[in-house]
Amino acid sequence: MKQDLFHAIADPTRRAILTLIALQALTPNAMAEKFDMSRQAVSKHIKVLQECELIKPVPAGREIYYHFNPMKMQEIDLWIAQFRKSWETQFDQLDQVLSTIQKQKK
Repeated sequence: MKQDLFHAIADPTRRAILTLIALQALTPNAMAEKFDMSRQAVSKHIKVLQECELIKPVPAGREIYYHFNPMKMQEIDLWIAQFRKSWETQFDQLDQVLSTIQKQKK
């Protein structure tokens, strides 16, 4: 069963893994060293991230390095973009209200 992208990033450990490998591809053992959990627990998180294509395995000899897939993050950005215009409008309105209040105090 393919994992839901938003379910995958809902977990703080998986977000931390994404942050780590966005900077540098890592092996599961290297990732496990960064967390206070077993290699098996990290592997379960890796599996979820891989199933939703946020990370890609790249074999290198006897090791597998996991690389961040920035293209998959675009799906999240596109979903958020639909709300961005609304937020910007609300912030602009708040700026106007605050500016009016500051002018009235002078």
